[in-house]
Amino acid sequence: MRYNAGMQLPDQVKRKLQTLPDKPGVYFMRDRHGKIIYVGKAVSLRSRVRSYFRQGTLRSAEPKLRGLIRSIADFEFLVLRNDAEATLTEGRLIKEYRPRYNVLFRDDKRFLLLRVDPTEPFPRFTTCRIKKDDQAVYFGPYANSAAVYAAKEFVEKQFGLRVCRPREPGPQDHKHCMNDIIRFCSAPCIAKVTQEQYRERVNEALAFMRGERPELLKEIRAAMEKAAEAHQFERAAALRDTLFLLQEAIKRRIRGEKTLAIKADDARAGVAELQRVLGLAQPPRVIETYDISNISGTFAVGSMVCAVDGMPQRNRYRLFRVKTVEGSDDPRMMAEVIRRRYTRVVEEQGALPDLVIVDGGITQLRAARAELDRLSLEHVPAVGLAKRFEEIYPMAMAYERKRTADGYKVSETPIRLPEDSAALKVCKQIRDEAHRFALTYHRRLRMKRLRESILDDVPGIGEKRKELVLGHFGSIARLRRASLEQIQEVPGVGPAMAGLIKETVGEYTVRKRIEPE
Repeated sequence: MRYNAGMQLPDQVKRKLQTLPDKPGVYFMRDRHGKIIYVGKAVSLRSRVRSYFRQGTLRSAEPKLRGLIRSIADFEFLVLRNDAEATLTEGRLIKEYRPRYNVLFRDDKRFLLLRVDPTEPFPRFTTCRIKKDDQAVYFGPYANSAAVYAAKEFVEKQFGLRVCRPREPGPQDHKHCMNDIIRFCSAPCIAKVTQEQYRERVNEALAFMRGERPELLKEIRAAMEKAAEAHQFERAAALRDTLFLLQEAIKRRIRGEKTLAIKADDARAGVAELQRVLGLAQPPRVIETYDISNISGTFAVGSMVCAVDGMPQRNRYRLFRVKTVEGSDDPRMMAEVIRRRYTRVVEEQGALPDLVIVDGGITQLRAARAELDRLSLEHVPAVGLAKRFEEIYPMAMAYERKRTADGYKVSETPIRLPEDSAALKVCKQIRDEAHRFALTYHRRLRMKRLRESILDDVPGIGEKRKELVLGHFGSIARLRRASLEQIQEVPGVGPAMAGLIKETVGEYTVRKRIEPE
């Protein structure tokens, strides 16, 4: 790519532009003072962020965008699973930090949710924008409002749910209502169905929204195909749009990771199947699964999720802050986490797992296996679970392994289990839980750092004094322009502290804002 002529890009910006992934996510633009001035989202971070620095952008862009580009001194990005999650994350960050160049989301608009209050005599689906701590059941939030209304209309018609507002509708409410004729309402107000029958309809609707009734989507797809074969293209297109919106609406989570909940009996069956598939000497009753989360090597963390008989045990979870690896190197980060975890287990003579699972393919598995062998834990089996095709990479047992120049040889033939495999469901549930746990910790660290002020870098300054300084000047920009004498006018700030503050905010213009701790 060719950058803007006449623009002198900072070195850190040039380096980061070369490492941007072709994945969805959000990005943060910072000015020379380290302040977030813009938050954006992208389907492809590589294409979107690079577009700011291409030739012609300054010539053809609107004034606001040109001003933003000239103000960029650094940027960061966060990779997310999909565009919907990126949209939600962007909105949340804009609300929190109020970047100067953002104009969207300024009205504090929140994303839609679907709400059902099961304590009502005849529950109904409603939309709202705030999730309260009450007894209601909520679905969402949804980035696509059309999906919300499509889902609401579908469940009302499919299950005969009422749309009227009275908490307990009666015959008087039915006098001016025709929903039982034109909207397929089951009309509990005139006792066409009993309260118990109506609640069964509500429970089925809730099950559909949780994704537990996929056969209904199959019926819509079949109707769509039938309409297309009959050359009823308008009806087929309408069914196609409805199907797409419903698929968006019944996702269990639009934010965070989708979890796979399995029953205890199925989990035990999965453990038994894992023993057979991997050729283990005993069932892997205790499984420890590891995952790594970071942004371009910063805020790198690792997680360990433990499952007993295939079911996650939260009291055994562990978190790790990666300390020895700089840059984006997931295999080395995985090696550090494995080394630290099992060094401690060996030293304390703790219980070892029956199976170790690492999130990733051959390279992550090779790194983990090497650390286990260095600790004389050759007898502990380890496998890798590659997310792209949900393939299991088995590692040969100790007597079959041979050291090579690149490390330890891994089976070149991964195991691909059928989607309905109990063993695969167990592995995916634990892997997804490890990913969620690591990502939550990573986000907590990142958000904590984003909230910090420049004054946090001043040695010896506390929260109270920091508030006094910021309250006195109103902003970091005014503080930077202030003289030593003016800084000393703040109550509790003497000459020495004023000198440290002045030095810190002055040096900050040339320092990188976020550094690995």
